[in-house]
Amino acid sequence: MHTYVVTVSTTLQADTAEEAALLFYQELSAGPPPLHFHIRDEAGTTTELVLDLAKADAFASFDHSADPGNW
Repeated sequence: MHTYVVTVSTTLQADTAEEAALLFYQELSAGPPPLHFHIRDEAGTTTELVLDLAKADAFASFDHSADPGNW
């Protein structure tokens, strides 16, 4: 298995950093999941990814912990 850092970002206007974090949390908990990601691998290479909502939902509906590739 490899290690990746997955980053989701958005631009918000707020009075403080904490308020920005809370607004982002509110957005995440109330709205649809984010589909735009930046992924950095172990070598430091960053890739920008935009997921297809239907494919992401289909993937999320299965228990991937039973996948022998995860052992």
